[in-house]
Amino acid sequence: MNKVGRKIYYDKMTGNVILDTGEMMGAVIETTIDQDFETYQALKERVRDSVGVIQLEYGQYAEDFAQCNGYRVNPQTLELEFSYPDPNATEPQEPVYQKPFTEQVNELKQELALSNALILELMENLLV
Repeated sequence: MNKVGRKIYYDKMTGNVILDTGEMMGAVIETTIDQDFETYQALKERVRDSVGVIQLEYGQYAEDFAQCNGYRVNPQTLELEFSYPDPNATEPQEPVYQKPFTEQVNELKQELALSNALILELMENLLV
């Protein structure tokens, strides 16, 4: 069974998403960027040089897409950023874009593991 990750086409100047092809699974084949520009009306209407694309692996950022209330591409870093709803907000808020939560959690796990290793090393040195 084939699995094809999503392609996110975005405006290079603003980072706003023009088209998200979504993920596909089953009897599917991956399309080329040229094929996408021929197929999707949102891309046909654009000057090709003004459009960037990010190709994701199947399932990449699945939890972030499920939890977010918006996403874009940062025009400076060319990385995907997500906006998440504030569960405590009582009124609509402007989106605040940030690194995917999954990446933030992984970074925190690495920092915690490093901190724990350093603490253990310090404790061992104190006991010697």
